[in-house]
Amino acid sequence: MSKLLDYINPYFYVIQARNILYEKGIIKNFKISVPVISVGNLSLGGSGKTSLVRYLCENLSSHCNMAVLSRGYKRKSKGTVIVMEKGKLKTDWVRAGDEPYLLGKIFEKRDIKIDIVVDENRKRGAEIALKELRANLILLDDGFQHLKLKRNLDLVLLKKEDLEDTLFPFGRLREPLSSLKRADAIILTYQDYKPFDFSYKEKPVFKLYRKNWKILNKNLEEVHHFENKEFIAFCGLADNKQFFDTLEKLGLKIKKRISFPDHYHYKNFKLDPKENYITTLKDGIKFDFKENLYFLDFEIEVKGLIEFILKFLKM
Repeated sequence: MSKLLDYINPYFYVIQARNILYEKGIIKNFKISVPVISVGNLSLGGSGKTSLVRYLCENLSSHCNMAVLSRGYKRKSKGTVIVMEKGKLKTDWVRAGDEPYLLGKIFEKRDIKIDIVVDENRKRGAEIALKELRANLILLDDGFQHLKLKRNLDLVLLKKEDLEDTLFPFGRLREPLSSLKRADAIILTYQDYKPFDFSYKEKPVFKLYRKNWKILNKNLEEVHHFENKEFIAFCGLADNKQFFDTLEKLGLKIKKRISFPDHYHYKNFKLDPKENYITTLKDGIKFDFKENLYFLDFEIEVKGLIEFILKFLKM
């Protein structure tokens, strides 16, 4: 049924035509003088892109001068914004966008010397990262559909739900599964939550697991012993249920759950100083870091991926 919907969907033909025009060189893409790794996916909403970008930065930054390039989705600014320069934050989340700022906050705390640039014009952003920040590797966040900037390596995250989904607006796919032919490697995400297997035309396939779940305080330090605390849990993600399910598995006492849309700004949501709250890091950066606000964090593991990248790029 999903295939049939694709064939009667005008969006399918727009996507196919655009991809062919780039593939045939009728529409030219822009190549820069340093390697570009794109992290992307096929569907709308969350699939672990930010977590994977964080993982790549933590594991590759010692090999090169890395710059993360993002459009800064739903930021309140235009043009180029240097969010982080050599591990130092230069702006706030409103101008940066929540996900680029979140990465910067984590890298600053962990003393990881990364540059982060947001620009809706990726070509311009890449040139600034190259010329002003002296980057010698660009990590293109959410780049699979952005064909204008040529990349050396396309990493595509795939969720279990993507396999049965259909194209927007009938479903949540931005591109059909056949677009995976452009990928250099496929990463099956959330294997700890919904494990699945998949292969596509002998492409390298890796599996992403989340592990070492932890609760952080306002200083982004791990805290323990929550037996006597009850929390109000809230978040604004593409999949809020997954967040609440994880809290339940960790055994936290949740007295109330509040769901918001993805990338919510929380203008009218106030924290009661008498309550304890828990949320995600992406949501938490939109509040002043308070004593009664805690954050769920985790690490990811993708066995073999870093070795694959280093070999592919000959680093």
